[in-house]
Amino acid sequence: MITFFSNSPAVTDIFSPLPAGAVRLRGGLARDIRASIDGWILGNVPYHDFSRIFREGRPKYATGEMWGKFVRSGCMMFRSDPDPAIRERMREAVAEILAAERPNGSISCSPPEAQPDGPGGDLWERKYVLLGLLEYYAQIDQDPDVLASMRRQADAIISQIGPAPKADVRDLGWSPNHVESSTLLEPIMRLYALTGERRYLDFARYLVDCGGAKGSDLVQMALANVPPHLMGGVYPKAYETTSYFEGLADYVRATGDELVRQAVLNYFALVRDRELTIVGNGGADQPFHPRVCGEAWSDTAREQTNPDITRMMETCTGVTWMKFCSHILRLTGDCSAAEAIETYVYNGLVGAMKPDGQGFSYVNLLDGAKTTNTGWGWEFGGVRVTCCNLNGPMGLAYIPYVAVMQSAEGPVVNLYNGLDAQCATPSGAPLALSIDTSYPLDGHVRVAVSPSAAEEFTLRLRIPAWSSKTKVAVNGASSDAASGQYLELRREWKPGDMVELDFDMRCRRIEGPHGVNRAGDGRAAVVRGPIVLTREERFDEHFDEPAHIQADADGTVRARSIEQAPAGVRLALEVPTDNGAILMTDYASAGNWGESNIQTWIPCNSANL
Repeated sequence: MITFFSNSPAVTDIFSPLPAGAVRLRGGLARDIRASIDGWILGNVPYHDFSRIFREGRPKYATGEMWGKFVRSGCMMFRSDPDPAIRERMREAVAEILAAERPNGSISCSPPEAQPDGPGGDLWERKYVLLGLLEYYAQIDQDPDVLASMRRQADAIISQIGPAPKADVRDLGWSPNHVESSTLLEPIMRLYALTGERRYLDFARYLVDCGGAKGSDLVQMALANVPPHLMGGVYPKAYETTSYFEGLADYVRATGDELVRQAVLNYFALVRDRELTIVGNGGADQPFHPRVCGEAWSDTAREQTNPDITRMMETCTGVTWMKFCSHILRLTGDCSAAEAIETYVYNGLVGAMKPDGQGFSYVNLLDGAKTTNTGWGWEFGGVRVTCCNLNGPMGLAYIPYVAVMQSAEGPVVNLYNGLDAQCATPSGAPLALSIDTSYPLDGHVRVAVSPSAAEEFTLRLRIPAWSSKTKVAVNGASSDAASGQYLELRREWKPGDMVELDFDMRCRRIEGPHGVNRAGDGRAAVVRGPIVLTREERFDEHFDEPAHIQADADGTVRARSIEQAPAGVRLALEVPTDNGAILMTDYASAGNWGESNIQTWIPCNSANL
């Protein structure tokens, strides 16, 4: 991602990502990332076909998005894992797409005389070409030919879209409200950040003033705190709407527009509070938007136990939400954004990935068959490619991007997977951070702080909201830590200093929410640390039967860890119920990719309904 401005931004981020290669993960998430690189980015993805359709025509509407999604994910993977094989594959893909440029400067699946091609998704496809090239330029090679091509592409769009007599962006697209076309705001703002050329900011202002969707001004709706499932009329598509708000966040950086800033913050809070399920993703088909295939906001936080739901939690939605959270984190320093990222990473994101890394589920369920690859996409030479196959790796690539960040006062630790990070002190001196832990399987975390020389600065450590009793010690001396906040440790740090944290990893019983369909009531879930647990058919033939989970008055469940978890399972526990212990495993491991059903929201015994 390009994060620098050729001219000074109006709003400076509170937190900033560390430079490329500065954060190297260890442990489970590092293995997940490597599996995705080997199984997908460097695997059998038919990326030659992705560029070929720009010359020969698309097989299905919007399939031109696939090239940009593949390259964007690959370049972000290279940012944290500079594997030369990734670089060469990205260079090859970029050379192919540049060769597909049309005489009018566009890179589109539609010839110039058919542009802008609304029903075919032309603007959406051109957006993703720009995003792929922007990421390539930022992470792989600042090739002047790539920058020149991006300028020509953007200029071609500006020549076609805008106030009359040009085409109205709200009239173009494949969806009922055409929200996807206005997501051009994101690459246009990044191109403005890169070049400082005023025409790009002027076009971005047009996209903001249009409000994002036909018949619905998403900015004004967010300002009025309209629930997300009521935004966008009949089509509150979660993924595309959130993508538009990503562009608005970059617009705030460039302009300082206070109303847009408030709309961005309101949208974050609305989605966080109204749409996120227990595993950190959202959107569903029932009860509000049955025709949108589980990809629309649907008041999902309240409806997630609704037994009528058949599709929910599109991977594209979760990844885009994760990226939007990184904007909130950088703009505001709101640790709830980091907590939302963590919940999604350890549950919804990893839970959607094939164990061998060869793709991601299209949607996930909390109860029933967890994963499915049925959804929008196309088969190229025997390889089924969906939008979510291509977006999932982008979510993994964002983990090191947000794990440790930098503030003006010192480093910020957001995620606690094992890692090594190269930071800087406020004076600019080198500072190494090393996290050693088995988290989230274990709650003990050791953070080694090693500045090149003694210096006073602040180390921020995120204390999860779920950890009600966190123990912190700096070189053995205890320190207080409040849940759901950053612990700010300001002192003179010296090489070899050590911070030890012990998070409260007791299991917790979570009562099911009360949605429109009251049949979804009377259910409960179990969570340990950031990990959501589930019952699984592979290990328990009674997995979907009622079971009253025993808990103390404070909701604590006295579960017992199983030292030898079943093969392929990261965490397994015996959870007490009124009729004896039941086996529960982590949501991410469960389901065995379609071979086994799960039950995350456990029905209570009939006497407790």
